[in-house]
Amino acid sequence: MIETITSFFSEITSAQRGSILALGLMFFWVLEGFLPFKMFKYNKLKHASTNIFLTLTTIIVNFSLAFLIVLTCDFISASDFGLLSYLSIVDYPIISILITLMLLDLIAAYFSHFVQHKVKILWTIHMVHHSDKHVDTTTANRHHPIESVIRFFFTLLAIIISEASIEIVFLYQSLSVAFSQFNHANIGLSDKVDKLLSYVIVSPNMHKVHHHSFMPYTDSNYGNIFSIWDRIFGTYMELDRDKIVFGIDDNYDDKNDIVKILKRPFRKS
Repeated sequence: MIETITSFFSEITSAQRGSILALGLMFFWVLEGFLPFKMFKYNKLKHASTNIFLTLTTIIVNFSLAFLIVLTCDFISASDFGLLSYLSIVDYPIISILITLMLLDLIAAYFSHFVQHKVKILWTIHMVHHSDKHVDTTTANRHHPIESVIRFFFTLLAIIISEASIEIVFLYQSLSVAFSQFNHANIGLSDKVDKLLSYVIVSPNMHKVHHHSFMPYTDSNYGNIFSIWDRIFGTYMELDRDKIVFGIDDNYDDKNDIVKILKRPFRKS
């Protein structure tokens, strides 16, 4: 089973990776109509087209820089440089893969996200993601192109530290996309089910708290796949779903205009 999965991701094509993203988007897009978290009054297609455009810029950045992932993985493979070799657990495939995925999630997702909230210049870029007033599954990859580059280099750091092989990196990226689409999706699970899920993974209700307009909730629930990081580092918070207001508390209304969205990080305060 493990060999089959790793073999698939070692040979996965760009088209297959794109299909995973597209199929996940379509699945949660449809599911939102049956289990809405909030009843939005908005042009869903217009909203989606804006976010999908930004998703495409993320794809372009990642594909353009993908050769750096290959080079980094080749270097690690040749030098046995990384945490797993140091801990001497590389001979236990299941444990090794799980720990690698967790390290990738910690550094490439949680830590990079945390830093973007705490460093002012990075926050002005990350605000593009938070400016969405109608959070749904298309919001998952609503990133300014500069943020996509920043996240990519955090991924490289995560690969170096975790000693991830290329197939595990591709597995992680596919899982990361799927989980991000899931926890951003405008789906309202029962509080009991969502709470149960949140003990292991980042659930929709948990991540919606992060998209609340006001502090301290905006600076909470940074995780993407595993919820353990927020619990360990004390950034886990809860808020009644009826009190959540999406967007950013400022006077800049981009009106889902691509040009205004791209200009947001460079506007005068």
